[in-house]
Amino acid sequence: MMTQNNSNSINDINLIRINKMQEILKKKFNPKHLEIIDNSAMHKGHAGAKSGKGHFELFIKSDYFNELSLIHSHREIYQALDNLMQTDIHALQIHVIC
Repeated sequence: MMTQNNSNSINDINLIRINKMQEILKKKFNPKHLEIIDNSAMHKGHAGAKSGKGHFELFIKSDYFNELSLIHSHREIYQALDNLMQTDIHALQIHVIC
């Protein structure tokens, strides 16, 4: 069972993770819109949650993606976040906004 203090610590860690993701994505894609939602609490008990990594949902709009297929856009995002995917992100749901 997670105590309130642990819950707050996880929220703080995930806020730091979101800030890192935003910094990387802004630098790489210069988005017109960028929103990252922490969905980790919805995945309590899931393998990724047990490992301490987060579950996030990304909404991004950028001219960078205009000429790319959806698959290629996702690959570019995963590449940009590669280090965090290894250490901090268990799951990332991506929405590229046209």
